[in-house]
Amino acid sequence: RERERERERERERERERERERERERERERERERERERERERERERERESNFRIDSDS
Repeated sequence: RERERERERERERERERERERERERERERERERERERERERERERERESNFRIDSDS
């Protein structure tokens, strides 16, 4: 019985680490989307500035 509970706790910790890695990947994807939006805004400003330069000439 004791070993049985021990294995049970072991599986529990294993699932816990699994969820932890899952949350980690989730945060990673979140940061990735954030950088993507950042680059998008960057290109947007780039186009606007180019547009203003074209208008000036």
